[in-house]
Amino acid sequence: TRLAPAASAEAAGAAPVRPLSAMRLIQHKKEAFWFYRFLSIVYDHIVNPGHWTEDMREDALSVAKLDSPDLKVYDVGGGTGFCTLGVIRSVRPQNVTLIDQSPHQLAKARAKEQLAGVTIMEGDAEDLPFETDSADRYVSAGSIEYWPEPQRGIAEAYRVVKPGGVACVIGPVYPTHWLSRLMADLWMLFPKEEEYIQWFEKAGFTDVKLHRIGPKWYRGVRRHGLIMGCSVTGTKPAAGESPLDLGPKAEDVKGAANPFSLLARFVLGTMAGFYYFLVPVYMWLKDLVFPKGWDI
Repeated sequence: TRLAPAASAEAAGAAPVRPLSAMRLIQHKKEAFWFYRFLSIVYDHIVNPGHWTEDMREDALSVAKLDSPDLKVYDVGGGTGFCTLGVIRSVRPQNVTLIDQSPHQLAKARAKEQLAGVTIMEGDAEDLPFETDSADRYVSAGSIEYWPEPQRGIAEAYRVVKPGGVACVIGPVYPTHWLSRLMADLWMLFPKEEEYIQWFEKAGFTDVKLHRIGPKWYRGVRRHGLIMGCSVTGTKPAAGESPLDLGPKAEDVKGAANPFSLLARFVLGTMAGFYYFLVPVYMWLKDLVFPKGWDI
């Protein structure tokens, strides 16, 4: 169900978040490209077990209304295809398109026999190569955190979905713990729950809802933030593009980059990201040590 603003980090006493216009170190597309160049090697074996389990995937997709095998579905930012594997449990693979900006992640997806019927292609979530009103469902899991302009990406989701179609974005939630806030703001975008709702509503979606998800061993703890913490859905009420006029994209991914600046952001951002590979281990150990029913 839709959450009230009282669920926000600020309401919980958190310090002010960096403005969305100040992109995090790996939120830039070029840094994200190189980040996944190396992470793709171990993504399914290290990232998913700690942050994005099969149980979480099924929970997140339960609100996406994948209620017919004949639906046409776009899986945007689908990476190695882990979320796509969940989609094709309900939808024929031939009706699904997986798109991602990382050729290295897509190589992992193409190697999965279960995805043999899925169309797999490179592309930008903020500038999708699809016709307006062309999909029944839009799904994006673990991608929004790397979008320089999340509002633009959600407006694109609105554009490509047919009237009456549903878009589902699954992504991080912002932490309230001081150290986790610091690392999150250095690494990538961790939106607050109400920001997701605002982006969907501004894009033109109706019936916007947010469904919380998380690893079972966290026991509902959300103070450290979650790389996969919510599944947000909205319905497109009418044909056409989003009512938002956002103008040209802010980030030029084709132009030359300062190699020293890019390297510095990549290294520092990756170091901050490593913190979030330790958090699930820390929470797993607490879950083992503390008796069930105790607050961890």
